[in-house]
Amino acid sequence: MKTENHSIDEILSKNATSFFIPPFQRAYAWGRPEIERFFKDVLRIIESELDKNQNDKLEHFFGTLVIKEEKVGFANKSIVIDGQQRLTTCLLFLISLRDLEKDLKNKEFITENYLKNNYSTFQDKIKLKQVTKDWDSFRALINNQNPKPGLITIAYQLFIKMIKEYKELNSDIDMKHFIIALQRINVAVIFLDERPYKGEDPQIIFETLNSLGKPLTLSDLIRNYILLNMNSESQSEIYENIWHPMIEEILNDNTSEFFRDYLQLKLSKPIKAVSDSNTKEIYFLFRKFVENNFRNRNDFIDDIIVYSKWYKWIVSEEVKDIISKDSEKNKQIIELLRNIFHDITSEAFKPFVLGLLEYNQTKRNNITIDDDDFISILKIIQIYLIRRRVLGLTQGENKSIVFLCSRIKDLAQKNVSILDLLTQMPYNLRFPNDEEISKKLMDMNFYEDLKRYSKFILGKIEENNAKVAVDFRNTKITIEHIMPKTLNESWKQELGENYESIHKNYLHNIGNLILTEFNSEISNGSFSNKKLRLNSSSLKYRLFIINKEKWDEQSISEHQIIMIKWFLETFNLPMNYQLSANKKILDKTIFSFADDDIMDIAEGNKPVEFIIENKNIYVSSWQDVFLKFIQYIKIRNEHDLDLIIEKQYELFNKSDIFMKYPEFKNHYLDNLDMLNRYKKLDGTFYQKSDDQNDQNLYVHINISSRQCIRRILTIIEEFNISKDLVKIRLSNKN
Repeated sequence: MKTENHSIDEILSKNATSFFIPPFQRAYAWGRPEIERFFKDVLRIIESELDKNQNDKLEHFFGTLVIKEEKVGFANKSIVIDGQQRLTTCLLFLISLRDLEKDLKNKEFITENYLKNNYSTFQDKIKLKQVTKDWDSFRALINNQNPKPGLITIAYQLFIKMIKEYKELNSDIDMKHFIIALQRINVAVIFLDERPYKGEDPQIIFETLNSLGKPLTLSDLIRNYILLNMNSESQSEIYENIWHPMIEEILNDNTSEFFRDYLQLKLSKPIKAVSDSNTKEIYFLFRKFVENNFRNRNDFIDDIIVYSKWYKWIVSEEVKDIISKDSEKNKQIIELLRNIFHDITSEAFKPFVLGLLEYNQTKRNNITIDDDDFISILKIIQIYLIRRRVLGLTQGENKSIVFLCSRIKDLAQKNVSILDLLTQMPYNLRFPNDEEISKKLMDMNFYEDLKRYSKFILGKIEENNAKVAVDFRNTKITIEHIMPKTLNESWKQELGENYESIHKNYLHNIGNLILTEFNSEISNGSFSNKKLRLNSSSLKYRLFIINKEKWDEQSISEHQIIMIKWFLETFNLPMNYQLSANKKILDKTIFSFADDDIMDIAEGNKPVEFIIENKNIYVSSWQDVFLKFIQYIKIRNEHDLDLIIEKQYELFNKSDIFMKYPEFKNHYLDNLDMLNRYKKLDGTFYQKSDDQNDQNLYVHINISSRQCIRRILTIIEEFNISKDLVKIRLSNKN
């Protein structure tokens, strides 16, 4: 590696050199703020040049340019590893300067000196080859043609405007002043050494340079990793013919999520959702996976291409491809995929279904999942998800469902059923049975609590009854309250003297709702008018309503029972699962805090004994577990507890888990609700009659099993207590 300082003018005026921006690089991304900042720097240099009293003329450092050189015949090809945004901006500035210039010789000077190169191997002898997305627009600008809309064109137009305005206000300014400015804008050029054993890894250089500033996306990093060490011709060929059209163009904004879900499938373990804070972490995990599982990068590309096509079927709301050769089965599969991933919006099942598609679309070791089995599995997943949404259950899905990926082969071989897998999940991941669903639908505010899924549920009930598809996604199909949101005199009479309580209790209940094609038209109309309008509806389950003489509490209750029955028929379970517990029965009762799934195991189960360092402590709740643990810490070493209290914000991101009496008094003595969330260290609540002293410690105990375990884990890690020495005994009754 060697580093040289050069002006932008020196870099761009080398006529034996052409610049190549690899296809893995981002397209041009500078906007108005960056371009205006660059132009202000140019003007500062010009003003310094014009200032006769200033001897040391102003210069400007414009950052780093990383180059990897290749010989192409008599010419040099400089591969731009980093700095393409700055380089492109300078060239767009020069194009604008040329196009505003009236002197033909000056125009020609800019084109021949900076924009084109007679030795260039690129189209039209252009000196810098842009990334694929920008090439057409950039080439059009150099050749004085109309460019396509985009950031390249916007930047050019902005430069035209700013240069024009500046020259109008400063008539003595001409082209040479702007060229002088480019001679005073400096970059540090890093040339990568390609000598055997001495050469730097461009991948490492790229990752290091991009460790600051706005992070690259996961898909950016993976693309760079795959393409960077290839020569420029191979990069262009693979990117333009394979990577872009077969991966990025297919998946668009879902590309990073695809790589994460692909990795989750392959590893059968959860990976956090992609974010700026963990992109690098996931990338290095991905890189390790590729290096350990593929002979070369081409094999990996071949694998990715296949999975990206299947993933498109998961993330696309409208799939046009043929998944099954049987047209009816194809429709069913597409609809079920849309139900799971768009109507119910499950993220958790994406890796699992991606793996199912692999066995459905190909044979692995002569094992396959045929269309009928695939449909059956998707149907059960749909039922599992919507039943859980009715109960408000989502916790644990994203973390735990991915483990099912390891059982896909067993499913394909029919060694296990999807129902077996889902009904043997821990309590928090249980498959709700008919009893749970019925009870919930009887009591819940269906319209409000299930706002996200209500049209889907009602639409599917109608489909199941009428045996024809219902376009429930159509905005013209709406949910009608039979008893309206606002009661007029007609409706008060309809409901009787208890109209207020009936309205309050049943307004948003499933028994008072129906899908219609004309909601706004019937809104607050009387029941008789609504019946007349519903007569013209094509939806079948209106028939129950129009056969009623009046719509009162009894009618709503009867309709509620029918709707619940229809829900259970629509999202049905086999008889032996309808009333079963549908959850994993604990095969042991004692669990270590070293168990990875301790939080999932604990949720929904009652603790009966806390065991720490072979000391058995009776407990009756998770609140009790945390309090007894803190008591133990104090007995073990009082100074440890003081340290926890002092560091609680650092440890837990909260400053009110532990409070001495003076602080507790100032904050909560007048708040009865908060008083019930704290206990003294001896396990009692605050009492006015208590003898208080300033050292009395109050502990926040209004916590879930997860919060309890998370806090205990934080403390035992802080004090290097072995997790194996901390255990919990759970009741084996869920």
